Amino acid sequence: MAAYKVRKNDLVMVIKGRERGKTGKVLRMIPDTGRLVVERLNIVKRHTKPRGAASPGGIVEREAPIDIANVMVMCERCNAPVRVGMKIAADGEKSRVCRRCGEAIGNE
Repeated sequence: MAAYKVRKNDLVMVIKGRERGKTGKVLRMIPDTGRLVVERLNIVKRHTKPRGAASPGGIVEREAPIDIANVMVMCERCNAPVRVGMKIAADGEKSRVCRRCGEAIGNE
């Protein structure tokens, strides 16, 4: 299992594929397969069977996973997709930083 620089709740931009240029929030990470689910992107239709009164059957639209290599983290200060670097503080704590402007990324 690899360590990824993209995390849940990050704002990302899709840089490759059908959804290229669109941005969204990461809803779920799937590190075993190297994929992630982005809010309201890569929508697919699934035909579901009825499962009792609570969930009727039908055609359901939901987000499908996208490969992590096809997205880049958005920097709030640059307002652009950026590469992510790691900075180690004096106390030994790691934090993610924007490679373009040096601003800290995320809510660490």
